Amino acid sequence: MSDTVSFGYKDVDVSEKTELVGEVFSKVAAKYDLMNDVMSGGLHRPWKDRFVRRVKPQHGEKILDMAGGTGDIAFRMAEHGADITVSDINQEMLDVGIERAMERGIDGLVWSRQNAEELTFSSRIFDAYTIAFGIRNVTHIDKALREAHRVLKHGGRFYCLEFSTTEWPGFKEIYDVYSHKVMPQMGKLIAQDEESYRYLAESIRRFPPMPKFEQMIQDAGFSRTKVEPIFGGAVAIHSGWKI
Repeated sequence: MSDTVSFGYKDVDVSEKTELVGEVFSKVAAKYDLMNDVMSGGLHRPWKDRFVRRVKPQHGEKILDMAGGTGDIAFRMAEHGADITVSDINQEMLDVGIERAMERGIDGLVWSRQNAEELTFSSRIFDAYTIAFGIRNVTHIDKALREAHRVLKHGGRFYCLEFSTTEWPGFKEIYDVYSHKVMPQMGKLIAQDEESYRYLAESIRRFPPMPKFEQMIQDAGFSRTKVEPIFGGAVAIHSGWKI
C-alpha cells in the first residue's frame, strides 16, 4: 500500500501532492493578492506587518523567504536593508512577485525556484528563514523544517506565519461556515476558480494544531520555540532558534 498525504480533505498518494498543489497555485497566482484582500477583509496586511516586526530584519542580514511567491513578506523586509532571497516552488507565483517588484522599483531581491523539502542552498548561510501561509501546502512538513534548520547559521532564527485553529468560543462555527461556503464562492466569483479555493480552505483545517506544530519545530532541532496566536488563534506566528 502506498503512503498517502492530505490534499484538502482528500488523501492522495505522496507522489501526487506536490503536482496537485502546484496546479492550484498556478491557477490562482494572478489573482492571489486580490483574493487575500477579499477573503481576509484586508487583515492579512497587518498580520504580515506584525510578522515582520517579530522577525526584526537587520541591514545586511541574509534572509530566506520560503514560499515567498508574490513578494509580500520580502518587500516588507527589504525596507529594513536585509538581503532577501525569495523562493517558491511555483514559477508562476515568482513571476507575479518579480513583476510586482519591478512595478514598485524594488531592486536587489534574489528570486529562486526551490522545493522547501530539498533546498539547493549550502548549509549555514542564512541569518533568518521566513515562511508565511506556505508550510501547510508542503508534502512533508518535517522535511521542510529540517531543511530550514540546515540552511540557517548557528544563532539563526525561524519564523512561520500560518493559519491555525481558532480559540475564540463560538467563532469556530462562524469561521467554518465562512471557510467552506463563502471562500469557494468568492474564488468562483473573483478568480473563476471555486475548487482551488475550496482546497485552500480545507488545507487550513488539515494543518496541525498549534501545540503539535510547535513540537514538529522542536523535533527539527529548533530551541526556544514560541507560538503567538493572532485573531483568536485563526492565525499564529511560530518561531524558534538554531542554537
